[in-house]
Amino acid sequence: MNQGWIKAVSVDELRRKGRTVFRLDGRQIALFDTAKGIRACNNRCPHEGYPLREGTLDGNCLLTCNWHNWKFDLETGENQREGDRLRIYPVEIRGADVWIEIVDPPVEERLAKSLKDLKQGFDRHGYDRLAREIARIGRLGVDPAVAVGEAIRWSHDRLEFGWTHAYAGAADWLALYDGHEGEPENRLICLLEAVGHMAEDTLREPRYPYADGADDWDEDAFVRAVEDEDEARAIRLTRGALATGDAWGVTERGLARAALAHYADFGHAAIYVTKAGVLIRRLGGEVAEPVLLSLVRGLVTAFREDLIPEFRGYADALESFGSKANGTAPAAADYTGLTANKALALTAEHGAAPPLELFGSLLGANALNMVRFDLRHLGDLDKPYGGDFGWLDLTHALTFADAVLCLCSKYPDLWPAGLLQMACFSGRNIGHQDDNVDPDEWTVADPDAFFAGVERTLFDHGQDRYIVSVHLLKTALSVRSLLASGECGRSGELALAALNRLLQSPLRRKMVRRTARQAMRFVEIDI
Repeated sequence: MNQGWIKAVSVDELRRKGRTVFRLDGRQIALFDTAKGIRACNNRCPHEGYPLREGTLDGNCLLTCNWHNWKFDLETGENQREGDRLRIYPVEIRGADVWIEIVDPPVEERLAKSLKDLKQGFDRHGYDRLAREIARIGRLGVDPAVAVGEAIRWSHDRLEFGWTHAYAGAADWLALYDGHEGEPENRLICLLEAVGHMAEDTLREPRYPYADGADDWDEDAFVRAVEDEDEARAIRLTRGALATGDAWGVTERGLARAALAHYADFGHAAIYVTKAGVLIRRLGGEVAEPVLLSLVRGLVTAFREDLIPEFRGYADALESFGSKANGTAPAAADYTGLTANKALALTAEHGAAPPLELFGSLLGANALNMVRFDLRHLGDLDKPYGGDFGWLDLTHALTFADAVLCLCSKYPDLWPAGLLQMACFSGRNIGHQDDNVDPDEWTVADPDAFFAGVERTLFDHGQDRYIVSVHLLKTALSVRSLLASGECGRSGELALAALNRLLQSPLRRKMVRRTARQAMRFVEIDI
């Protein structure tokens, strides 16, 4: 592309027309004869590309794009609506002609500007603007995945209770991104969804400070701090691990222990630990601090669901796990109809069985729950307050299973906790099945072709809420991971069938009438 001073138009022609467009190597530059002299800028509005030659110009060099009323100072390029800046070009009159200086700044300077503009779009959750700025980074020849690392740094201390699905989803979107080299549009979608989700989760959120100081890493002390909900101590210990230069290698086992110490946050704690490792390995050690500090806050504030009556048998089951000489795993069907506490007791009774066999049975039980989901429950109106149930509840069992396989295969002493928490999922999801659904009807004959189709769907998912699209994404990638492990056999096939049914079924999320009815009933008794 030509660089430097370029002759654009004669002075007489520009003054006769008042404005014109100069084209060079695919670039369009609008020139205006203003009350303050000749000015030049990109012809396309940075908002949605409307030609600025058709805009309205006032006597103060304020150019208005008449499509969406964006306004730009033609002397500085400043956007009066705090959106994308307009690029302006230096001009000179040389004799009878107008010359324009077209010099693109160095890559480092343009990257810094794009990241600054990306931050502005991030703070407003400007989805379209995020897309443009990430695309601009890619045009520089820089890996645009840098946007995800920046977004983590911008958001990690604006998440009140630590991690959300946004970070877990980012790990999975990056995995999809890396699998589509040479497909810039699909790769942009992956990054846009990851960054956009973080932006929405932190929109209008204040900063929540982390404790200062650092203590030498001590795994047992860290697990105790999380158990005691002592965030300050847990953060200081994490900072000590960060100081070693190998924070993930140092902390992974302690994080896994803390995450599986309870049936925590509906299994999210363990899922998030595995995704933290993915993010740090993919984006590098520079994201370790924001990833780990926010993860630790999430572990400390996690709900401990094994402490409520529905799962009260968890502690006894963990204590007695494997104490009986029963070396065979129950069949997946043996869990059908069992409450959580009964599923816990059955699993503990067979705790002497090989862990992977028990894992397969529990995965199969949870997959059966999901593939047989009775869709009529999507319209339930008379559930207790906070007792809603839908597809996303069922998907957690499969993503949690993938996390258990990952963590417990590496740290075998955690198998009892991981398996018993899978039993909690099996029990909590009973009572929502349609026994008339035949799992074989949802069997996937060609998994490779199926997942290729799933990816095409994810790249244009059409869901207006990140929480839905990210569950579709993480469930699909978890099932694919489980199958790839080679450890799941028939249970893996059932998980795939469950995913197939999920993707071909309605996903109802906003329960307007149910919410109103539950609220009225709750208020009646809340006296």
